[in-house]
Amino acid sequence: MFKLYYAPGTCALASHIALEEAGAAYTTERLDFKNNQQNSAEYLKVNPKGRVPALVTDRGTLTETPAMLAFIAQSFPQARLAPDDTFAFAQAQSFNSYLCSTVHINHAHKMRGPRWATEESSFADMKRKVPQTMAACFALIELDMLRGPWVMGEQYTICDPYLFTIAGWLEGDGVDIATLPKVADHYKRMSERPAVQKVLADEKR
Repeated sequence: MFKLYYAPGTCALASHIALEEAGAAYTTERLDFKNNQQNSAEYLKVNPKGRVPALVTDRGTLTETPAMLAFIAQSFPQARLAPDDTFAFAQAQSFNSYLCSTVHINHAHKMRGPRWATEESSFADMKRKVPQTMAACFALIELDMLRGPWVMGEQYTICDPYLFTIAGWLEGDGVDIATLPKVADHYKRMSERPAVQKVLADEKR
């Protein structure tokens, strides 16, 4: 039995969907970011980084979305959430790493300026840049990375819930998803999956 720590509106949604798609036995615990629960002494014992997601397993706790997604896929091979071919799996990891290390960071500049600077003017400048940097990232995904109908082509993989999660932030980041037809189609396709609908409903409770 796994335990997923999450907060609504965060990248933890990707791992939540993957667990549901895999048919895993898991429970969830919602953290209240408004009350800074992620930095509580209790949660810091689970994840000293003070962030979500965190996945508690019988072998220890995993953090960082790409690692968690790969672990879920490899723990439930019957769900076929990762390519069997080693090079294709590395490509999937490359895509997820791009979302984690570049796209998510660009998004975070909108409200996490104090992580990188101390001057208020710097925070405002970072926030103004977000629509441009997010649009550029998703233009690259649209043109060169999203094969269609799923990220890796015909096979649904751990890349898909991650892209769906971050694409859900575009409107708030000042990017019109309608200008990205492949991404928009992928988002709609994901929204129709029963596992996605179940997880979204669970996270709204």
